[in-house]
Amino acid sequence: MTRLLAPGKLVIATHNAGKLREIRALLAPYGMECLSAGELGLPEPAETGTTFAENALIKAHASASASGLPALADDSGLCVTALGGAPGVYTADWAEAAPFEGGPGRDWYLAMGKVEGKLAELGPDTPRECWFACVLALAWPDGGEAVFEGRAVGSLTWPPRGTMGFGYDPVFVPLGDTRTFAELDPAEKHRISHRADAFSKLVSSALAE
Repeated sequence: MTRLLAPGKLVIATHNAGKLREIRALLAPYGMECLSAGELGLPEPAETGTTFAENALIKAHASASASGLPALADDSGLCVTALGGAPGVYTADWAEAAPFEGGPGRDWYLAMGKVEGKLAELGPDTPRECWFACVLALAWPDGGEAVFEGRAVGSLTWPPRGTMGFGYDPVFVPLGDTRTFAELDPAEKHRISHRADAFSKLVSSALAE
């Protein structure tokens, strides 16, 4: 049986503002006071794992250990069938851009272009099926942990469309829709996203009613 997460303070192990907004919205009904690793000034650990679960657990345990509070980490990415599941766990790495103002930046348009370019190299009839994967990892200061996996299936479109998402959202069209994630109202996206799928599993297993 998964350990229950009691209402109270919870560290969200991220420095990504878009991801933090989504997670806070999803946890809002459960009495959790969400503090981000960025707000607490916690360092970002090296994500040396080769799977989403490994990286999510690295981040969750680092934040739980540093803060003395339970921590929740998300590791997620775009997986393209025709590219053998790439970029997958290296999704953010594909968005690495030149440093600016003394710090590293990420150029998501560049990343989306890389994906499109690799598909174009495979030919015009290349299947465009893909999925967003999300792994949520809970960690407690005493070393306890739990992992929940979610997925949103869809296809890629080009050029990017929409302004309400982040990351690869402007090129991802969820199955059964014609709009990209970045064209959906955030509340609508929250209901069908890979993160929402993982959260539904977390809620049913780890959150007290």
